[in-house]
Amino acid sequence: METQTAIAIAGVRKTFAGSSQPALDGVTLEILKNEFFTLLGPSGCGKTTLLRMIAGFENPDAGTIALDGVDMGRTPPNQRPVNTVFQSYALFPHMSVAQNIAFALEMLGRPRDAIRSRVAEMIRLLQLEGLAERRPAQLSGGQQQRVALGRALAPEPKVLLLDEPLSALDLKLRKEMQVELKRLQMATGITFVFVTHDQEEALRMSDRIAVMRDGQLMQVGKSVDIYQRPANLFVAGFIGDANFLAATCVARSAQGARFRLACSGDEAVEIEVDDANGIEVGAAATLVVRPERISLVAPESALLRGEVPEVIYSGSDLMLHARLADGSLLRVRQSGVVDAPSLIGGRAGFAFSRDAVRAFPA
Repeated sequence: METQTAIAIAGVRKTFAGSSQPALDGVTLEILKNEFFTLLGPSGCGKTTLLRMIAGFENPDAGTIALDGVDMGRTPPNQRPVNTVFQSYALFPHMSVAQNIAFALEMLGRPRDAIRSRVAEMIRLLQLEGLAERRPAQLSGGQQQRVALGRALAPEPKVLLLDEPLSALDLKLRKEMQVELKRLQMATGITFVFVTHDQEEALRMSDRIAVMRDGQLMQVGKSVDIYQRPANLFVAGFIGDANFLAATCVARSAQGARFRLACSGDEAVEIEVDDANGIEVGAAATLVVRPERISLVAPESALLRGEVPEVIYSGSDLMLHARLADGSLLRVRQSGVVDAPSLIGGRAGFAFSRDAVRAFPA
């Protein structure tokens, strides 16, 4: 039976000369065929190093990387069934759009008619009609990005590697190209491995995400799982906005656990949480609640109460900052219809349900 794994990474380690900290520390990962897979993490986490190893530009100190079931340990970059799109598009300035797209096919010795047909197909797929004879300097940033993608996709690689290719674009164009990249991946059926440090970009585009830190995988899963069910406090804090509430476990049951919140001051507010995450009674914990899961309610019926020093308007919603009894700040996201001016400087109440909370050892 044919494997559904496009890339199999097993126990990969890498330490660069002069560094005591491994760039990759025992990474094991499977990326599936026809998957938009994202390596996500802060600068220096190892995501680009891992991408370069898949491409063959770096070699691991230990471990293996297999592409479509074949160990690539001794295979040079130009013989691997992958292509790479870099942050700098590296288009040939003296060549037209059509010539840039055709370049890799010519290097592979494809027949002229086949090259002409494939270039025309790429121009249609990338919506570059009418631009085939223009040179890169005559194109917008988004058009240049499309040409770079066309050049990489034209030889029909099994895997396309993308190293932060959208970071040089302005916000509006970047969002348009996110949609375009996902469309291209679905249209071609090629496995995309995408590197970014932008959490929103990763959530919007990916079938699955690997969150990395200090050369290790923190969590691998679908976008919704990474966001709603983070595996640890690092993932919870790195992906999107989150409130971190200090608490103590006061009881456990088959249904979950009960925690007393430190931020409630002398009120001794307690909340039930579905998953105790191995936290024992009496142990300190950190509860994670997303701002959009918190409701604005009347102070007398609230779980938590606080003063509202500021409200930040962002068009589609409002972010309220509330100062709680212990001095900590609670962030609450509400729809833009909330009357923001009336809240500033006043006292407000907040509530959230048990399924909105994730508990982690402190």
